[in-house]
Amino acid sequence: MKENITFEENMTKLGKIVAELEKGELPLEKAVELYSEGVLLSARCRKQLDDAQLKITEDSGASPEKG
Repeated sequence: MKENITFEENMTKLGKIVAELEKGELPLEKAVELYSEGVLLSARCRKQLDDAQLKITEDSGASPEKG
């Protein structure tokens, strides 16, 4: 996957993966493949959110909250 995919694009793709997995109609191998892709997308989304929070706190002069 390319690195410059937006948060919204990642969330859309993650939502599609979740919907496919929830149907429960996939062969096990495909389900595991989609699950792994979903884990990666989730991590990317988390990083994008963390980066956005850091930028906002830096721009406002506040310290980022840990949590």
